[in-house]
Amino acid sequence: MHQKCHRYKSRRETSWIEKTFYKRECTYFIPDTEDPDRCCCGRPAHWHGDDIDEVASSNESWLPGLHTEHAPTDAFGTIEFQGTNHPTKAQYVRMSTIDTKSEAVLKLLQKQWGLDLPNLIITMHGGMANFDLSPKMKRSFRKGLVKFAKTTGAWVFTSGVKTGVTRHVSAAFGEGRSKQFKRKLVTIGVVPWGVLANKEQLVGRNITCSHHHGKTAYVQSTLDSHHAYFLLADNGTEGEYGAEVIFRRRIERHLYQQKVSKGINIPMVCVVLEGGMNTIRAVLEYVTDKPPVPVIVCAGSGRAADLISFAYQNATKDGKLPDRLKVILVDAIQDTFTCTEEQAKELCLEITVCLQRKNLITVVNLADENQELDMLILTSILKGTCSSISEQLRLALMWDRVDLAQDYILDRENGQINEPLESVMMEALINDKVDFVKLLLETGVSLHSFLTVNRLEELYNINPQCQFNPVRYFIKGLRKNLFPNYRYTLLDIGLIIDSLMGGAFKSMYSQKEFRQKYVAMRRISSSSSSTTTSRKSMMKQTSYLSDMASSNLFQYPFHDLMLWAVLMNRQQMALFMWQQGEGAMAKALVASNLYKRMAQEADADVLESGISGHLMENAQEFMKLALEFLGHCYHIDVDYTQQLLTDDLINFSNATCITLAVDVMHYDFVAHNCCQNLINDIWMGGLQTRKNSSIKVIAGILFPPFLAMLDYKSKKQLKFMPQTAEEHLEDTVEDEDSDENEENDSYDLDDDSIQQASPVRTLATSSSMPKLSDALKAGQKPPMIRSMSMHIDNQRRLSRQELKSLQKIANEKQRGCNVSVHLKKPLKLTKMTHKFYTAPITKFWFYLITYIAFLVAFSYTVLVRTLPTPAWPEIFVMAYLVSFAAEKCWELAVLVPGPLKIKLRVFASFYWNLWDAVAIVWFTIGVILRFNPSTLNASRIVYTLNIVFFYIRILGILSVNKALGAYSKIIGKLLKHMSYFSIIMFIVTACFGVIRQAVHFQNEEWSWFMLRSVFFYPYWMIYGEIFKEEIDTCTDTDNYPGGCTYGSWVSPLAMFVFLLVIFILLVNLLIARFNATCIRVIPRVREIWKYQRYNVILKYKLSSLLPPPLAVFSLIYQGIKYLIWKCRGREDFCDHGLKIYLTDEEKDKLHEFELQCLEDYVRHKENKLQTSANKRISAISERVTEISAQMDDITVQEKSFRHTLQLADQGVSKLEEIFLKNHEIVKLMGHMVPGFDEFAQSPSRQ
Repeated sequence: MHQKCHRYKSRRETSWIEKTFYKRECTYFIPDTEDPDRCCCGRPAHWHGDDIDEVASSNESWLPGLHTEHAPTDAFGTIEFQGTNHPTKAQYVRMSTIDTKSEAVLKLLQKQWGLDLPNLIITMHGGMANFDLSPKMKRSFRKGLVKFAKTTGAWVFTSGVKTGVTRHVSAAFGEGRSKQFKRKLVTIGVVPWGVLANKEQLVGRNITCSHHHGKTAYVQSTLDSHHAYFLLADNGTEGEYGAEVIFRRRIERHLYQQKVSKGINIPMVCVVLEGGMNTIRAVLEYVTDKPPVPVIVCAGSGRAADLISFAYQNATKDGKLPDRLKVILVDAIQDTFTCTEEQAKELCLEITVCLQRKNLITVVNLADENQELDMLILTSILKGTCSSISEQLRLALMWDRVDLAQDYILDRENGQINEPLESVMMEALINDKVDFVKLLLETGVSLHSFLTVNRLEELYNINPQCQFNPVRYFIKGLRKNLFPNYRYTLLDIGLIIDSLMGGAFKSMYSQKEFRQKYVAMRRISSSSSSTTTSRKSMMKQTSYLSDMASSNLFQYPFHDLMLWAVLMNRQQMALFMWQQGEGAMAKALVASNLYKRMAQEADADVLESGISGHLMENAQEFMKLALEFLGHCYHIDVDYTQQLLTDDLINFSNATCITLAVDVMHYDFVAHNCCQNLINDIWMGGLQTRKNSSIKVIAGILFPPFLAMLDYKSKKQLKFMPQTAEEHLEDTVEDEDSDENEENDSYDLDDDSIQQASPVRTLATSSSMPKLSDALKAGQKPPMIRSMSMHIDNQRRLSRQELKSLQKIANEKQRGCNVSVHLKKPLKLTKMTHKFYTAPITKFWFYLITYIAFLVAFSYTVLVRTLPTPAWPEIFVMAYLVSFAAEKCWELAVLVPGPLKIKLRVFASFYWNLWDAVAIVWFTIGVILRFNPSTLNASRIVYTLNIVFFYIRILGILSVNKALGAYSKIIGKLLKHMSYFSIIMFIVTACFGVIRQAVHFQNEEWSWFMLRSVFFYPYWMIYGEIFKEEIDTCTDTDNYPGGCTYGSWVSPLAMFVFLLVIFILLVNLLIARFNATCIRVIPRVREIWKYQRYNVILKYKLSSLLPPPLAVFSLIYQGIKYLIWKCRGREDFCDHGLKIYLTDEEKDKLHEFELQCLEDYVRHKENKLQTSANKRISAISERVTEISAQMDDITVQEKSFRHTLQLADQGVSKLEEIFLKNHEIVKLMGHMVPGFDEFAQSPSRQ
């Protein structure tokens, strides 16, 4: 089917090309004046044939439009270039220069050849004959051109033949192809059909032909192998250039008029390297065209380029050339091109006209290492356009050249930009240009004003960069019957985030306040667009919209953009947004959780399983960032870092960092020392004991007076401990009541407290300091103090200002004398009792003691005879489980916020909850059977099986222990693998069991006992009980008195295969699998146990004060409190997450600490990256390349010097020869002329 579709598509493309493009062939023979046997088209007379008409008038000129005919093209397909290290392919079409429209060429490039519109067009012009460049110029040209083509996504137009300037372009792209290009490199050669060698091989419709490099009769006409596309321009001539010039210019002009972005045409630039007289005329056409095209002239490359650069460098600012320089220029043109004086003057005039558009010409010296060709090309385009700053930035964004935007566009404005750059920021986000987003933020673009609902929704509705689109995937599951062009809203995004995060997580877009604002904004925007709206209502709507805009809907724009980047799978953008703003630790954990859930969903979908690994790598990267950032903060300040772990995250469903880490199953994060210290503090509660804590707690439970002997945390320490909303409200009410009581009571300070109240300062004693400090911190009225300047009996109340001055004096004295001040105030007995019994460690041991009592009573119940009337142990068991069930119902109803569906989902996410639910239901069935006399024995069996659940439940309770918790995790992993193995074993056992039963019992009627017999014998054979007496019916005379059954040999044979598979294969496979699991889990079992420990401790932290069966009373008390707080309007009473509750000032300090740590961490990571081995190797490689280039230059200079010395030696040798010849002539004349020797040697001659 796929081959049929491919053939149909190929035939359709072939028919379109034949209908659209034509070839040209000469139909009239017009003799050439220089060669009468050859036509003006360049072909001999015999090629035209006998039927071709010969024009009688010899004065008529041969014209392609008059003397040629068009026919459907017969040459198009694919060229395979052979003879190179890396064979390449190129597509080609022969087309007429007269009949072909530019629109058809563009359609060919886009529709048939699958090219996107370019971001830039480079047209290369220069000499057609081969010429050489110096190594430095050659290296600079190739480096600049390759760097330019790597990033901009340009189309490069050349002559397409491997000669002249195209040879240097081909060499540059040949070096660049070995490297990884960001975009596909598009090189298009516009070649005259008539100058091609062996063009007969290209004739054919949609063919694939081979092209071998090598010398031919027309070396200048060999196609270049580093071009991807060829447009073979045909005007009916043979062996003549010029057919492609106008055709190529027409195509370039059409492309130049296309829109590549909103309001921006495709930029184009002409690059001149060497060149002849036609090159100068081409430059004139480009700079005088409408719109004009910038030109880059490579000085030092020779001929036309040097002439233009000479005139450019000596022209005035207005582009005029002095007369004396014009004379020099005319002489230089004559010497360069060996032309007449009239032609030289004409070319000089063309150059001076070009100089009138001097702003469009840029001269680059390839020998100058400070000038970069790629940068000069881009700046010339910007210099030649009169666009605004935003349009120039959009061009730089389109070319992916942030260095151009930073060093040229913005640097030229000196940071003073009066244009809005929001549109540029939007394009940078859409195109995933992280460097541009960073640059725009540094320039002054504010995301608070940039980010709006419409823009954020537009970002979510762009096409994703990967095949797996989480937005589309989840919307299909959450909203049914969506139309094809459905536009995602932020409410949809909120549902997606909630679904991915799982649990009771509720994103900002799903919260009630945001939804109300969003719906109101949408309603107002839809009503304001209506034409029937009255003026008064419009004014109201406008004012309301302004109020909504000022309310700053997105308080944390970096959070919103990071979520967008994660959901659109833009990792680099997500990493950049993570580095900005507050909540770096929380953002990393949220991003890792989203990526991880997206990877799981992609893996579950068979069609999208390939993207799962990439998403999981992104998740691992964010998890690594979260762990490293936690360690960095912990190294700087321990207390602040622990506060970061339990700070209330308003923008992330009021969660905390540690709960997010638990949700994402970040074992290393939770196992970090900072998290473990925090978990230990939660585990101990208000107790301040470390050694033998369990023994002390048990002693306190069994002997309550022992509570007073334990150490407890101070009020300040308890303030920065995580607590639930209920505990926070109770502490707040308690503090308010204590403040009111202390305000009503005034207490005196002794003379020992304040030695002197006068300006003469004395040391404050340790007993006075707590009272002064408490008085100031509590905000109560000043206490009564005694002043040494008065009588003892005279007392007065000091003002608050005086008391503050005394406190200041006392503090200074305390610091000066290093007097230790004990700010810890002993807790009251009621407070001690409350802190002891609410500590999770106390609840754990209290629960464990009562649970052991429950198991003892339950075991006694199932072991003794079941009486019609329940005994007290059975009543205790019933009361315990009723209370236990009530506690589970309370946990389901209150501890988890949200609707019932979310409650059940979160409740079922913990396996022990499901285990407890099954055990409770099972016990309920047993109780119902127990009170029916006819089913009394059945209830006993139900009880007996039910107690197994509660014995196994001990593993969950004891998972707090370091050793038992680790083993329970390993057992859970092994059970998971054994469940898969059991399926295979069930199949093998059933196969053998059915065979054995069918052979041994051939005359049985159906009964359920038969099903039991099928699995009974094979199952016990797994453990070695093979029942050797019953293997063969022939030897089993007890069960088969009649002897062998028919086919009795089948059963032993099946048993042989069964035991072989079970013992040799499956059992060993299971052991190997268990071994592999243990090897993988045991090294990380400590981290896994630390991770699980948090959930266990949190469970006891949030459990009721009294264990079952007394938990009912505690739940009744909790219910009453819940109703009271509900009536008071405190709905946050139901928030049972462990958090710290800080003041606004304390929160600001905490966020400032996090931002400073983030900046320090990013700086440290960048320094580490710069000093890494790869960077050093890269720097060394660059230096070696530079040294190698310098050595090449030195070698070239050495060769030049040697050549000069050789020429000098040859000149000296010639002079010596001339001198010797002259000497011989003088001697000869001396012999021939008498007296010539005396005349030559006379003093006057000398």
